[in-house]
Amino acid sequence: MNQELNEKQKEAAEHKSGPLLITAGAGSGKTRTLVNRVMHLLNLGIKPGEILAITFTNKAADEMRSRILKSKILPLPKTKSDFQEDFPFIGTFHSFGAKILKSEAPYFGRTKNFTIFDSEDSLSLIKRILKEKDLPKERFNPLAIAAKISNIKSELEEPEESETDARLFSIFKTYEHALQKNNAFDFDDLIEKPVRIFQKEKAVLEKYQNKFSHVLVDEYQDINTSQYFLIKLLSQIHKNIFVIGDDAQSIYSFRGSDFRIFLNFENDWPEAKIIKLEENYRSSANIVNASSFLIKKNSLQKPKDLWTSNEEGDPIKLFAFQNAEEEAWGVCERILELIKNGAKPEEITILYRTNAQSRAIEQALIQSSIPYEIYGGLKFYARKEIKDLIAGLRYAFNPNDSVSKERIEKNFSKSRSRLVLEELPRLSNELNLTELINFFMENTNYLEFLENNFRNYKDRLENIQELINFAANYKDPHEFLESVSLLSSSDGRPKLKQNAVKLMTIHMSKGLEFDNIFIIGCNEGLLPHEQSLFKNDEMEEERRLMYVAMTRARKKLFLSFYNLPSRFLGELPPELIEFQKVTSYGTENKDWDDETIYLE
Repeated sequence: MNQELNEKQKEAAEHKSGPLLITAGAGSGKTRTLVNRVMHLLNLGIKPGEILAITFTNKAADEMRSRILKSKILPLPKTKSDFQEDFPFIGTFHSFGAKILKSEAPYFGRTKNFTIFDSEDSLSLIKRILKEKDLPKERFNPLAIAAKISNIKSELEEPEESETDARLFSIFKTYEHALQKNNAFDFDDLIEKPVRIFQKEKAVLEKYQNKFSHVLVDEYQDINTSQYFLIKLLSQIHKNIFVIGDDAQSIYSFRGSDFRIFLNFENDWPEAKIIKLEENYRSSANIVNASSFLIKKNSLQKPKDLWTSNEEGDPIKLFAFQNAEEEAWGVCERILELIKNGAKPEEITILYRTNAQSRAIEQALIQSSIPYEIYGGLKFYARKEIKDLIAGLRYAFNPNDSVSKERIEKNFSKSRSRLVLEELPRLSNELNLTELINFFMENTNYLEFLENNFRNYKDRLENIQELINFAANYKDPHEFLESVSLLSSSDGRPKLKQNAVKLMTIHMSKGLEFDNIFIIGCNEGLLPHEQSLFKNDEMEEERRLMYVAMTRARKKLFLSFYNLPSRFLGELPPELIEFQKVTSYGTENKDWDDETIYLE
């Protein structure tokens, strides 16, 4: 067993029996504690096949398996059965559910060789059902139907036929029958269906309760209703449930996660022991203290007092700019300074709240010759909605552009594409860029097209608005299109680069850490997002997002804003902040405590 454990980590890893909740602060060695718990159980003589460890990502599961194998406490697994007896089951909720369904598929009218439908497969099936039932897409949005079906399953709802939603009930039943006919389960079924059979078939539940004597769950703050019942049912008899997570890092409510499950653990398990991991091994003391001070503003949480024995480190740098373009250039200047002073580009990361914010920073990085990559997403000019609108503008000013013409014809009906292809060249002499974009969207019914075909509709709208804002800066449309072409020539799908600055949303950064973090757009209306300003629960999740972003930094943390500063900036201890106001006249050092705009 790994001896590099502090007192609290060791107490958690060597817990005797019964329910245990580990509330683990950012950078407190959560994975190390979980792995050592598994190894401690093995050292106690618990059979490997009786240990179930569930994570949320394959990456986390692979990391756990790798650490256990490196410890040499177990040999390489010899069997390849659904549940190996010579190695603990370490995997995601969905992989665990799929293993159960391989054994229990006949209960649902499937064979063990069933197919798993991903979200696109499910959406295609729903579209086919709507067509067969002759239900218009205008009234029955396929994406909305898919979201409702997913919610029914993840929340373990019982769909009921009524006068108000009789057609939805009919669609749901037809969809379920079609899945069965295709010998398929959808992604939500992988959790929901095992729970359903556990609830209805006592013998099946007891089989799995007897099989797994110890259940461990990582990132417990992120589970949803169906995942909660799956774990609770499995643990009812032996009560050896070990969960670990951090409610301060719960940022996925839009996916259905409910951190109140984490907060209410003792209600389900009154005899539960609670252990707090509060020593941060990742960040400098200034970063730990500032982020801890911020998150204490949330009312719904299990309070922790994070501390570190790491050095105090640099103060947090806060910059005020006049607009997004100047912010982007200012960030690039500081990145070049870091690199000049020996920092590696791959240890520099720029975080933002929405994907649309990458546009300005990407352009500045390209023009500054700083290599970069988008982590987990397309670069701005490679996104479909941007490429579609640029195609319309290119054709407007160059009707010989057959590539843009083909893109428009492929995306829209004959009548709509014919109209815009006829009108755009003529209107290019009458309308400015913004007006041309609006004409294109109105006459292709583009916003409805996006809403009906893409789940991240609102993100795409923000990207379009960012393009419109950028185009409004150009009087000469040819100059604009040339600028876009030069920028997008080095654009495209991301490739993993060792020697590149990373760009990503805060949501994508969870679980990662870097020496140098820039959090851009710390504006009221961006972070916190404008859609969260009037709901306390959503505002607290936005604060958790800011906390997650700050705690990704190991050594240096840079915050920046333009327009109105985020209320979260006013909640940071001013003594830990070094504030500079950057204008066209130069840089001015200021006292942040005097400059803060406080928002109630």
